[in-house]
Amino acid sequence: MSKSNLRIIFMGTPDFAVDTLKTLIENNYNIVGVITSPDKPAGRGKKIQQSAVKKFAVENKLNILQPTNLKDPNFIEQLRELNADLQVIVAFRMLPEIVWNMPRLGSVNLHASLLPQYRGSAPINWAIINGEKRTGVSTFFLKHKIDSGDIIFQEKILIEETDNFETLHDKLMTVGAELILKTLKAIKEDNFPKVEQQELIKETAELKTAPKIFKQDCKINWNNELKDIYNFIRGLSPYPAAWTEITSNDNKNFSLKIFKTSPIVEKHSFKAGKILSDNKNYLKIAVKDGFINIEELQLQGKKRLNIKDFLRGFNIENYSII
Repeated sequence: MSKSNLRIIFMGTPDFAVDTLKTLIENNYNIVGVITSPDKPAGRGKKIQQSAVKKFAVENKLNILQPTNLKDPNFIEQLRELNADLQVIVAFRMLPEIVWNMPRLGSVNLHASLLPQYRGSAPINWAIINGEKRTGVSTFFLKHKIDSGDIIFQEKILIEETDNFETLHDKLMTVGAELILKTLKAIKEDNFPKVEQQELIKETAELKTAPKIFKQDCKINWNNELKDIYNFIRGLSPYPAAWTEITSNDNKNFSLKIFKTSPIVEKHSFKAGKILSDNKNYLKIAVKDGFINIEELQLQGKKRLNIKDFLRGFNIENYSII
């Protein structure tokens, strides 16, 4: 079977999925349908926004479906009419069995971790937060339990000390697109491994998960160790962003999002959370085994700034961390 004869439905929503869809088109795969999330209001103006995948699909004149309910009979019928041999899913929502079990060759998911580690919706964030030295991408066949299907292929990459969510996201996005190509070639040739995740679970000492991250989960605990705070901040940068709260001498409170820092290992006698700054060039926060040197941040209601520009317009000396 040639690439052009293999009928593929692609499902995805964010930027992470676009690179895979683009790679499939560039390699002449026959994308008979693109399923993505409905348009929705976003931002301060609540303007209607299309998903990154939809924007790309529109530009490339692909057939687009945007169901609000994946079990809706009309959507299921539209899906059947596309007569797909295979579905490729990248960063989409959980699918009902009637959808993932429809194509004759199955449904393949790309996940941004080395499964069975970091099952869940935020694997890139959690790998950095937990101080992992390596991660990767996995392709697997969908089944009932989320992120639990038989693994087809995996590709490992190193996590650099300076990686944050954004840089690691982009690396995995590129590696993942290539892994999907390798996976589809193997499926087309009916020559691929299927490794049961349960067997891998038996071999690991600890199974780590990657649950969804909410705003309240992103508040920095300055009582933690230096390396853990540093990993926490970079694992959430630039989104959803680690934050702290400061208060002034006259009880004005603001939240600060922190995007870029560097760790300073140094003995001191300051209390954890103490702000130190010359109000010109540096701002650092004392922690139990050193300092977090803040390089980029964003004051509530303001723009993201480097530390010198921030200090030029804000007198941090009058504030302390709550």
